[in-house]
Amino acid sequence: MKDKKSGKLASIDFTSIRIFDSFWEPRIITNRRITIPLGFRQCRRTGRIDAWKMDWKEGDPGKPHIFWDSDVAKWMEAASNSIALFPDNDLKNNLDYVIDLMQKAQQADGYLNIYFTIVEPEKRWTNLRDKHELYCAGHLIEAAIAHNNATGSRKFLDILCRYADCIHSNFGPGTDQKCGYPGHEELELALVKLFRATEKKHYLDLAEFFIDERGRQPHYFDLESAERREKPQSDYRYWQAHLPVRMQKTAEGHSVRAMYLYCGMTDIAAETGDETLACACRQLWRDVVDHKMYITGGVGSSERGERFTCNYDLPNETAYAETCAAIGLVFWAQRMLCLEPKAEYADVMERSLYNCVLSGVSLGGNKFFYANPLAVRARVLPDSHGKSSYIMPTRQEWFDCSCCPTNIMRLLSSLGRYIYSILENRGIYIHLYLGNTLETVISGIPVTIRQDTEYPWKEFVSISIEPLEPVEFFLFLRKPGWSRQFSVRVNGKPFDIESAEDGYMKINRLWRKGDNVELMLPMPVEEIEAHPLVTENCGRIAVQRGPLVYCIEEVDNGENLDDICLNTCTDFKAEYEDDILGGLVVITGNAWRREKKEWVGH
Repeated sequence: MKDKKSGKLASIDFTSIRIFDSFWEPRIITNRRITIPLGFRQCRRTGRIDAWKMDWKEGDPGKPHIFWDSDVAKWMEAASNSIALFPDNDLKNNLDYVIDLMQKAQQADGYLNIYFTIVEPEKRWTNLRDKHELYCAGHLIEAAIAHNNATGSRKFLDILCRYADCIHSNFGPGTDQKCGYPGHEELELALVKLFRATEKKHYLDLAEFFIDERGRQPHYFDLESAERREKPQSDYRYWQAHLPVRMQKTAEGHSVRAMYLYCGMTDIAAETGDETLACACRQLWRDVVDHKMYITGGVGSSERGERFTCNYDLPNETAYAETCAAIGLVFWAQRMLCLEPKAEYADVMERSLYNCVLSGVSLGGNKFFYANPLAVRARVLPDSHGKSSYIMPTRQEWFDCSCCPTNIMRLLSSLGRYIYSILENRGIYIHLYLGNTLETVISGIPVTIRQDTEYPWKEFVSISIEPLEPVEFFLFLRKPGWSRQFSVRVNGKPFDIESAEDGYMKINRLWRKGDNVELMLPMPVEEIEAHPLVTENCGRIAVQRGPLVYCIEEVDNGENLDDICLNTCTDFKAEYEDDILGGLVVITGNAWRREKKEWVGH
């Protein structure tokens, strides 16, 4: 099954994919059984769901916040994705409950927002820069599309189409319309999704309008500031509104907003064939990946403003690397793959998935990181009795701003959509290696593709091709950027890997039942050095094996990790240990440690 999309590549509907491997399946099960139900309970406990009853009054506790709609929407998207694969009456009933509340809360003109309906109704559309109004709309639209895809019901989708039409009537080039755009991007990509779901072009036109207006002069945010009798901002880089988007060459400002903007730009470039927009996306990609991305795939290094800073400013202990930003980078990388199939996009997608997205949630599925620093040390703090104790930063059960937990839920519930892409009716791209089965149709012939592997721990991937009848198509296999050696066998015979294009091995043949492709991806332990201009990492290296970046911890190596120095002649050993955290590869090697006992006052 193929998503409706013009352009070279299209993502494949994740409901046609079943993941069963030992690494990802347990995490997906935990997300379904623990994390998504927890999300509903937390959204209800904190008032986010019952706020849709629209009965809050001034002076009541639990005043709704400007972004509550988005937290609930992302939970609804995750829950919808989940029931699309694994029917669940309790989850469906909870969704129905919230949808009924939203239907009753919708205003006569289609408007749908908690805060600006019951807290400040007179201020609707007056502060696009700061108030998340259009951002919330985008997440609600994404949730409604996911629900429609999962259930076939149009109830939620129709509610959000009415809201999208309300937005369309208020924003545009007309003399009676506003020429504004979202302060927190998200609606742009959601409108492209809505266009694909409904084939109504005015949604795509509105997404283009928002993209085209951003950063133009006179600056809309200045105009609305004047209306509010406030001083205008002096620097709009925080909102990626400092220049028209086609003139932007560097990633600036709030990192999550930037990722969502770039997703929308890439979607529109793919839909319309706008090469100037595609060129801007490529330049922004280069800036992020070459200058502003951690080895873990985290982006947005500064806690102050949750933002990008200057090139190579990548501190470890104060790294922000918000979970949402890593998820946004995954979204963007997958869209860049659809714009042009280059393995470097999948490399970044894989790096971020394994090393920054997953760090945002505990193995138990019930605690979360908002920021993902690369170095964490215990803080010595006095307790109430004046005694000192060590305090370690830990994952939290929830956050007042709970964008990250709900974002993780929706990503893991639809992980299958990032594994493959389809090339019109002529081929399949494999971007990620993990155990799964894909049911698809190529040239009218049903085809099953199955991956068997213990990746990322083991180096072997077996891919079986099972067409209902013989069919010719291309199979494109990603050669990971970290792979120094890579070998392929087709039906037991070596395949010439010199045919790689943009990092993908291309195999074209008449495929028959029983055909098999085998990949060997040797994973030696490697020492990775940062760019010399990352000054905090001078004299430091990272240890990586395959797609995984490793860390050292006190539980294994004792205190004062900064006093450990690797022996340059270290011969690392990688061994699989099945009794640690459900099974993983442990890396050991020799190192030197400076001892405190030689220092006075130790």
